[in-house]
Amino acid sequence: MVTFVFVLGFIACEDNDNLEFTVQAPQDSVAFTNTLLNEYIITPQTSGNIAERFVWNSVVFIGTATEVTYDLQVSITQDFASFESLGTTNDTHMSVTVDKLLALAETAGLDNDPTTDDKPNMGLVYFRVRAFVGNGGTDAPESISDIMVMNITLPEITQGSGIEISSWGIVGSGYNDWGNAGPDAPFYTTNTANVLVAYVTLLDGEIKLRENNEWTNNLGDDGADGTLEVGGANIVSSAGTYKITLDLNTNTYTIESYSWGIIGSGFNDWGNDGPDAEFHYDYTTDTFKVGVKLLDGEIKFRLNNNWTTNYGGTDGNLAAGGDNIVSTAGFYQVTIDFNNNTYTIEANDVWGIIGSGYNDWGNNGPDFNFTQVNPGIYIANNVTLLDGEIKFRLNEDWTTNFGDDGNDGTLEAEGANIPSTAGKFRITMDLSDNSNPTYTISSL
Repeated sequence: MVTFVFVLGFIACEDNDNLEFTVQAPQDSVAFTNTLLNEYIITPQTSGNIAERFVWNSVVFIGTATEVTYDLQVSITQDFASFESLGTTNDTHMSVTVDKLLALAETAGLDNDPTTDDKPNMGLVYFRVRAFVGNGGTDAPESISDIMVMNITLPEITQGSGIEISSWGIVGSGYNDWGNAGPDAPFYTTNTANVLVAYVTLLDGEIKLRENNEWTNNLGDDGADGTLEVGGANIVSSAGTYKITLDLNTNTYTIESYSWGIIGSGFNDWGNDGPDAEFHYDYTTDTFKVGVKLLDGEIKFRLNNNWTTNYGGTDGNLAAGGDNIVSTAGFYQVTIDFNNNTYTIEANDVWGIIGSGYNDWGNNGPDFNFTQVNPGIYIANNVTLLDGEIKFRLNEDWTTNFGDDGNDGTLEAEGANIPSTAGKFRITMDLSDNSNPTYTISSL
């Protein structure tokens, strides 16, 4: 029987028939090699996402060829008086999900209720990794890393924007093939009664405005003069992204080009490397959002892919024509709020589209990013697909990915590739129900 004895030196053997091996301290101490973000914003809607992938160096214990085991541990106190093991592995990495951080936040007494003064919505959790050989008992040779501190934040519940989805929508060959390619584009309420607004990408074709996705109550424009008539003529549409305002008080409407985007050395080489990153409207907060992979550099926000209307600002406040905004490489959700003239750039997981049907499985450019426009709802607009296959993955990495085993619109983790056909599409992922994630692909 081979016995392992942990000492800090060499022990000679007087009797070769009773050979005793000595396991000494590791050549190098175990240490984390990943870098944490300044802040981790965690919500129940993203509970299935990976919050962080912890990585550490490989450790060799002198005097044994026994495989080293690593135990990732977490505590809500820096002294680790009590802690939880997140699992053991022989690999040098382990992922931690948002769901686990939410559980730790609850244990630490955090919540997202702004009325609970005794419970903050942000706090610290502590991680370390232990390397050991053998059974990991009290006398087992070991190395324990320095502590890594993570700052977590639970966004506080707000009253909401007061904006709602109205009963009116946009239908036509210029949007959804007269209802054959998905539901009508919704109009949203505004602060003015009976004045509605829609933010929509149209095609060359025709559209009408109708209520409740049916033809009982529909409006057109007989004279193409901006005045609506019940059952009136189809309205000619041109390809582009628009803001359509419907005034039911006067039975009039306006259609104006309207597309906010991100431009800069921190994204598309100031427009030389593709179009701006397109923002999407989130009616629940009355803001515009985009999920985006940024580079080290600078960015600005501009309207309709030109410089006539643009914003900068270095302090989180939007300034017309303001200074460039410094960007750091990573995945983010960027939000612009025109009610308060502010913007936020928050580190966030970003879902993307990859495949032979889009970017040759990553060999021909980055994934096409989704934007979370409502809790659990992700949209990728104006996606040009090829004949082939696609999948959805998180942060351009295969650790977390979705496919569709039954080709039935239901997503499965690491599921089968999804067939794609050539054309331009709007793709929506609904992850609001963790037990039943779904997606739709609508032709544009």
